[in-house]
Amino acid sequence: MVRFKNRWLLVEFIPCTKDEPSYSPSEGINSKHIWSALKDSIIANFGDSGWGAVASSLTVKYFSPMTNLSIIRVARDHHQIAWGAVTLLRTVQGKSYLPNVIHVSGTIKHTQLSAISHNRETVARIRAHSKLPALYRSTIDDYLEKSTKEIEALQD
Repeated sequence: MVRFKNRWLLVEFIPCTKDEPSYSPSEGINSKHIWSALKDSIIANFGDSGWGAVASSLTVKYFSPMTNLSIIRVARDHHQIAWGAVTLLRTVQGKSYLPNVIHVSGTIKHTQLSAISHNRETVARIRAHSKLPALYRSTIDDYLEKSTKEIEALQD
């Protein structure tokens, strides 16, 4: 029996609007919108043969509107196509984003660890920007606990 081998992309979608800071939640986009934008990017940049290569394996397993963090799964053989499409992606649902590929891994476990670490860093930046006392417990901390549980619950 042959195991299906994947690559996991951890991508942060940084908003490109001047009036909205990068740490505010992205309203209106979700994992389905990201998948659709990726599909359009693959077709535009790699054609139908590129889409045919990744169509059956491309899934967006996780998206957080608070940190704009996404976990994308794709087959190992064609992960460069998905990675290139993410890099060339400029808009999701008509809003400009700068995709930043943070981590690429062969296992979901390493991607989960990287995502949790990135979320902690993002929450620390949000806390520092809001100038809250270090001991203050807020909805940001609640979000961090919730997102950690969601990320850890992801299955291959």
